[in-house]
Amino acid sequence: MPTKNPRINVVLEKPLYDSIKRLAKKDGVSLSLKARDLVKEALEIQEDIDLSHFAEQRESTFRKTKAIKHSEAW
Repeated sequence: MPTKNPRINVVLEKPLYDSIKRLAKKDGVSLSLKARDLVKEALEIQEDIDLSHFAEQRESTFRKTKAIKHSEAW
């Protein structure tokens, strides 16, 4: 039965392919599943980096004199 999940064809250099294959074998999962998990992890790391940059920008413009006090917020 074919899957309905979207697919991506990726061309990898041999050392990268071998590394993913080794990790998949170590974890006892398919090559496809390991590649999917690695992509998910990379996206989570990228999201953390982006949120960190956003927080740094917000922090650079923060002025304590304009901040709302805790008692005012609650």
